[in-house]
Amino acid sequence: MSLDIGDNTALRRAVRVQHRPSRPTAVSVTLTFMHRALLKIKHVPEQLFDVTLSPLIFTLMFTFLFGGAIAGDTRTYLQFLLPGILVQTVLLITVYTGFTINTDITKGVFDRFRSLPIWRPAPIVGALLGDTVRYTIASSVTIALGLALGFRPEGGAVGVVLAVALLLVFAFALSWIFTILGLLLRSPNAVMGVSMLVLMPLTFASNIFAPPETMPSALQTWVGINPVSHLVTAVRGLMAGTATFGQVLWVLVAAAIMTAVLAPVTMRMYARRN
Repeated sequence: MSLDIGDNTALRRAVRVQHRPSRPTAVSVTLTFMHRALLKIKHVPEQLFDVTLSPLIFTLMFTFLFGGAIAGDTRTYLQFLLPGILVQTVLLITVYTGFTINTDITKGVFDRFRSLPIWRPAPIVGALLGDTVRYTIASSVTIALGLALGFRPEGGAVGVVLAVALLLVFAFALSWIFTILGLLLRSPNAVMGVSMLVLMPLTFASNIFAPPETMPSALQTWVGINPVSHLVTAVRGLMAGTATFGQVLWVLVAAAIMTAVLAPVTMRMYARRN
């Protein structure tokens, strides 16, 4: 059954746009993809298990397993451990950035994003910014539990906020590594496995759990150059009110270098991936 000319004219008049919509800005598109990342949490709240349960498990387990042996009592050890556990918890969560991107690729969502007339980096940058909300939740849970167990940051609330902000900056920069893995590897499980292999020597072979002075000389050398160790030192110093400008600057410069090097590589891979 065909429509008559009058019906077609009315239809064209109804759908005709008087003014061409303006192209969305890079900021608006990025915020839209950030909102998309947060909607995943809303509709699949199980995604928050890792950012709520992991801090609880790590903090309780390491405090009561090693506190008496390393520091003599758990309360003293908690003052040393909690900033390190905070760093470890957030950095372990960064692997989900690559996992999520790889999941979008395997489901075909990736191709749809690339076909849209939008700022090309927006899907990735928006996802990274959305993940910072997860990092903030994990940080809040870790600090709240630490305070309940007796952790007392001598740097006060300002020191804690600055420490978390510095950690979020570094985590954002580190996430580019796992984004690259998400574009390279064939399955989400492969991304998760390789990412953990990258993170294990960075987090466990660091100054998170014990002072480097107690370690073998070869391990001390690695801990001294490990960027995570420098991050832990700065976070620990900010919370204790003893951080130096050089310690904080080192972390910021390292984060800037990682972003400057890895972000263009990521976007080139994103544009060329078939």
